[in-house]
Amino acid sequence: MPSDKHPSGAPWRNFYGRFKGKGLRKSQEEFLDADLEKLAPGKVDWESNPDREKIDLKGLFGERDIWLEVGFGGGEHMVHQAVSNPDVGIIGCEPYINGVAMLLGKIRDAGADNIRVHPGDVRDMFDVLPDQSIARAFLLYPDPWPKKRHHRRRFVTPEHLEPLARVLKPGAIFRVATDIPDYVRQTLEQVPRHGFEWLAEAPADWREPWGDWISTRYEQKAFREGRTPHYLTFRKT
Repeated sequence: MPSDKHPSGAPWRNFYGRFKGKGLRKSQEEFLDADLEKLAPGKVDWESNPDREKIDLKGLFGERDIWLEVGFGGGEHMVHQAVSNPDVGIIGCEPYINGVAMLLGKIRDAGADNIRVHPGDVRDMFDVLPDQSIARAFLLYPDPWPKKRHHRRRFVTPEHLEPLARVLKPGAIFRVATDIPDYVRQTLEQVPRHGFEWLAEAPADWREPWGDWISTRYEQKAFREGRTPHYLTFRKT
């Protein structure tokens, strides 16, 4: 019978996004070579941590609250939050290496020293995060997977929401932004099933950005293409 695990010991996990796009600029290649390793949050990959030992968050950030961004795109939101909240440590997970390279350039420009970067699948990060260790999580403009048969690939499914709920502290905030109405539907259907309450007080609350929001390239694309962004806030119960 075929094994249900990778030779490294990792479970087989299908990944449907992109790892790399167009060629990187020379400066971006330099960012990856010079900065990525020193911004690693610890041993996340299966090759270096086959026993899935938890990473030392206090060693990374001391006593600071820790936030997690799932799929940070080009990194503008994460750097904005890091600069605006220097008393917080932020971990970002993004398998698309072009986006990682863009983030590293923004970190240099901003001088942010409270960010750590995992250039890979957030499911591997969930494996090594201690229970109830994250105070806030962001899922901003995730891949919509618009075809119905692909909805199981979306983040807002039990495969992702169950470990997310495990690593969030009670009372932690989970923010979701999307411009896809059916993604809103699935989010409101699935997230409360995994130990979250939706904090909207009125229908308008889901169409108003948060007070500390910075417009991202994905939001601007939504506006250009005539789609309405939605902003959903949940609290871990």
